[in-house]
Amino acid sequence: MNLRQLEAFRATIRCGSITGAAEMMHVSQPSVSRLIADLERSVGFALFQRNGRGLIPTVEARTFYQAVEGMFVGVDRLQDLADSIRTTSGGVVSVGTIQSISTIELPRAVNSLIQRYPDIRVMIHARNTPAILDAVQLHQFDLGVVGRQPPYDGVETLFQTAAPYVCLMPEDHPLVGLAGPVDLEILAEQEDFVTFGGAFPDAMMSMDSSLSQRLQSRSRLSSTNMPVAAALVRETGVLAIADPFSAEQAVRMGGVAFRPILQNLTYYVSIVCGGRARLSRQAAEFSEILAEQLDQRVKLANSFSSGS
Repeated sequence: MNLRQLEAFRATIRCGSITGAAEMMHVSQPSVSRLIADLERSVGFALFQRNGRGLIPTVEARTFYQAVEGMFVGVDRLQDLADSIRTTSGGVVSVGTIQSISTIELPRAVNSLIQRYPDIRVMIHARNTPAILDAVQLHQFDLGVVGRQPPYDGVETLFQTAAPYVCLMPEDHPLVGLAGPVDLEILAEQEDFVTFGGAFPDAMMSMDSSLSQRLQSRSRLSSTNMPVAAALVRETGVLAIADPFSAEQAVRMGGVAFRPILQNLTYYVSIVCGGRARLSRQAAEFSEILAEQLDQRVKLANSFSSGS
C-alpha cells in the first residue's frame, strides 16, 4: 500500500462516494476507483459495499480507518509545523564583519532582511579576520565577512570576490579629477603615505617589495584601521592605499577623494560559515543578499579602475 491509496480510502470514507472523493482529491473517478481496488488487494479484504449510488464501509474498513485517520492526523501536524517554519519571521542571525563592510554594505543587507522578516534580530560584531574566523569555527557567529586571500581553514566559504585597491587623497589634492590611474612608482618619489602598523596589509604583499619599501620610507604616520587612516589623509594631506569599500566610507565622511591605482593590488572579501547545513533559512538568505550587494559593488569598483 502507499500514501495515495490511503488518501483515496480516507476521502471515500469521508465523502461516502467515489464521486465526492474524486472532487476532494482533484482527480478523476476512475483514478479513485483504481486506488481503492489496489488498496483492497494489498490489505486482503473488501473495504466497501455498494448501496444504490453510494458506498458503505465494511466492518473491517471501519477498523482500518481508525488507524489510517490517526496516521493522517500526524501528517497534518507535520504540515502545520512546516507551515509554521516556512512563515516564521523570528529568530536571530549573528554576523562577524571586517570594518570595511560594516558601515555601508552590511547595513543595506540588514535592512533588506528585516523588511522580509519583521521579527528577526540581527547581531553585528566588528572584528578583524582572524578573530572572525575563530568565532565562526566555534559557532559563535552564524556568518563571517572576512578579508585576506582564501582559502580559510575550518570554515565553509559561501561567497568570495576581489576588488582593486585605490589611492585615497585629500579632496583638494592636485591629482583629484585627473583621468586614469595613479602610478605608485611615481608617487613614492613625491608623496607621503599612511601605513598600517608601519607596513602594508598582508593582502597587498603582491606589491613589488622595492616599491613597498619606498612607500614605507616616506611614511611618518601609521594606523591600524582605515577610518583613522582616512582621517589622517583628510587632516594632514598625506595619501593612503585603501580598499574600495573603506574608500567609499571615507568619501561619505567628506574631505577626501580616491583614484584608481596602476599597480594590481587586490583586496579580498569572503562570506564564510561554520557549515551550510547549520544555517537557518534567514541566515542563508542574509548571506545571499549581502553576496549580491558585494558583487555589484565590486563590478562598480572594477569599472572605476578600468576607467570605463
